[in-house]
Amino acid sequence: MTVPRGPTPTPERIWLAVEAVDMRSGIDGLSARIQASLGRTPCDGTAYAFTNRRRNRLKLLVWDGTGVWLSQRRLHRGAFVWPSASDPVLALSAAQWRWLVAGVDWQRRDAPAPAHWRV
Repeated sequence: MTVPRGPTPTPERIWLAVEAVDMRSGIDGLSARIQASLGRTPCDGTAYAFTNRRRNRLKLLVWDGTGVWLSQRRLHRGAFVWPSASDPVLALSAAQWRWLVAGVDWQRRDAPAPAHWRV
């Protein structure tokens, strides 16, 4: 299993939007959702991850200081492990993020990441 390359958010700045979103949303729609629902600004250098109801698609919105990156990942089998918390947003560590995008249960704190995932 390999970890996808692309925008790499810093460990303290990876946020999951807990509520499912319409995957047809683009940069403008997801940015508006960050502002309206989460009360945050999408241009603060933070990475925001969104998923659909079936939890088989994920979008990541990242401001890199000069522009916005929007990337998407789709699982062909299974679903992303997504929190069901009372808060609208949840922070992840870099290791938890790697597990999540691989489609593995990132909430297993005792499971070490494979050596090629380590930074």
